[in-house]
Amino acid sequence: MANSPLIAGLELGGTKCVAILGTGPGDVRARDTVPTTDPATTLAALEQVLDGWQFDALGIASFGPLDLDPRSPAYGSLSATPKAGWAGTHLTRRLTARYGTPLAIQTDVVGAAFAEQRWGAAQGLASHCYITIGTGVGVGLISGGRPVQGAAHGEAGHMRVQRVRGDDFGGACPFHGDCVEGLIAGPALAQRFGRPGREIADGDPEWDLFVHDLTGLLHNLVVTAAPERIAIGGGVMTSRARLFPKLRAALAASIAGYGSFAAYADQLDDRLGPPGLGALAGPLGALAMGLEAMDETRG
Repeated sequence: MANSPLIAGLELGGTKCVAILGTGPGDVRARDTVPTTDPATTLAALEQVLDGWQFDALGIASFGPLDLDPRSPAYGSLSATPKAGWAGTHLTRRLTARYGTPLAIQTDVVGAAFAEQRWGAAQGLASHCYITIGTGVGVGLISGGRPVQGAAHGEAGHMRVQRVRGDDFGGACPFHGDCVEGLIAGPALAQRFGRPGREIADGDPEWDLFVHDLTGLLHNLVVTAAPERIAIGGGVMTSRARLFPKLRAALAASIAGYGSFAAYADQLDDRLGPPGLGALAGPLGALAMGLEAMDETRG
């Protein structure tokens, strides 16, 4: 580790932000957390932490949506995000000007997927995805070892799925109502069921609706991209590992023995589970992005 570049990472989340310094999961030198409030206050607090560190590159793994088109004058900024006050905040311009080190930015979920690819349960896999379910729902999809991205980065957490008959909850997403995020993200659960997810017991029927709606997302990802592994993390699922058997059974039933996916459904014990890096997948995603910046610099 002595000759490895020292990386600073910023994981920007909807509730909290994490600053991390290290070279990888076995060498985390420092870690600080600040609450996510308004951009000026939050970024100033993170810069106060970074100012005390020496580092070779900086990685950013942020909630979105982000402008990730390198040709865009707004590259590295937040676009129409539901996080109040953050739309238009330019992350890369500000941080590059302040620190002058190689810098790479991605969505928080793609960063976590890169961390899983470098150090976690997706090592050696060309296609996989990382799903976070917390303040929002995000999906980082990797194919051929690189993030799937077209004119913009994907927002699969906002796809629409078939609802349970009789479920008339209008959804909590300010843009789409009852998209997946509007149904199963932490704030949506609290609005939908009248209490936060942490207060809902494992056996309560509310989780049957959660499993049904999340299974719709998983089905669509599988039949679209057939990822070799799907990791699900984030605050809602971190304490609900007992839901994985239900999710596997529901996904297998949804696949319904179709074609080559019949074998896939038989392998869900290995293909669908928590991230190998556990709750550190997110912060380590920021370190992974810093290493991506170093790789790009070396050409």
